[in-house]
Amino acid sequence: MVKGNPSFSIGIEEEYLLVDRETGDLAEAPEALMEACKADLDEQVSPEFLQCQIEIGTNVCADVGQAREDLIRLRSAVARHAADHGLAPIAAACHPFSDWKEQHHTDKDRYNDLRRDLGGVARRLLICGMHVHVGIPDQEDRIDVMNQLSYFLPHLLALSASSPFWQGEDTGLASYRLSVFDNLPRTGLPPQLWSWAEFQRSVDAIVDLGLIEDASKIWWDLRPSAKFPTIEARICDVSPKVETALTIAALVQCLARFLWRMKGRNQRWRIYDNFLISENRWMAQRYGATRGLIDFGQREIIPVAHLVEELIDLLAEDAEALGCTAELEGARDIILGGTSAERQRRVFTDAVEADLSRDEALREVVRSLIAEFHEGL
Repeated sequence: MVKGNPSFSIGIEEEYLLVDRETGDLAEAPEALMEACKADLDEQVSPEFLQCQIEIGTNVCADVGQAREDLIRLRSAVARHAADHGLAPIAAACHPFSDWKEQHHTDKDRYNDLRRDLGGVARRLLICGMHVHVGIPDQEDRIDVMNQLSYFLPHLLALSASSPFWQGEDTGLASYRLSVFDNLPRTGLPPQLWSWAEFQRSVDAIVDLGLIEDASKIWWDLRPSAKFPTIEARICDVSPKVETALTIAALVQCLARFLWRMKGRNQRWRIYDNFLISENRWMAQRYGATRGLIDFGQREIIPVAHLVEELIDLLAEDAEALGCTAELEGARDIILGGTSAERQRRVFTDAVEADLSRDEALREVVRSLIAEFHEGL
């Protein structure tokens, strides 16, 4: 256990899909591509569960400014090496039209074990997320902040939603990724925990039975990291634009500091039952930022645009202290320009109205995702 003020350091992990630059079809990562990325980025890049995926992770960053530099460097390197093979990365939580049944998992012990343990459920994991780590060394503080931050997980999902399409169909959801991921065990909202000891006892109960090897196989929307002294927000769809990713990261970092800071004033955010938070989670999954979330105190559905303004005001002091005011206020740009789910649907609709076939319209969506990935690199 570590006492003292947290650093609120930040780290970002992202999963990308690799596509053919011309057709938009999913493509498996050639060994030479992974070798080139490894030579450039070392342990900051790795294969993912499926051969068409690649994962990156920033270094531990003191602030969002450092995270910006590292994330741009990582995205740029992956894009550059992918281009050498006629490929491009996209940062969308689901591919608009590819079939999961045609994908193959990476032949490594970790992924072979996952495929064995999860059975047919694992085969559908053609999904990509974004994870944000925030440094909080004290174990009890981690649990305390996690319990309160769960309330805001639907807000983060609503702003990050980037998976409206699945196997060529509009699902009607803003984040279909979550529907796929929720089929796995040990997912969803984290339980309310009284202490670090309670969390550890619960983990040990299933580790000791040999059901999982460690806490890294607990895939809650928000969890204490199994490897680092951090809390890890995992609910978000990966964001096509780097600026959106940094705004989401700033929100998580500011929320963690705000909730920890309240403790020093003998205050805390009200903790609601997961039954209620789950309703907001579903609203965000279904509608993204186009409808609203429930304010349980007012007993009203409040538009996400209004909630964003409330968050910016609420977290202003923390954003200033952390040096991420511009990124926090970037949440307004997400509302004004639409989430990725909204933009993808607009591209598809515009293409159909321009007399393109359904198939070609979906490929236009992929082309737009390629372009957005390269913005700001």
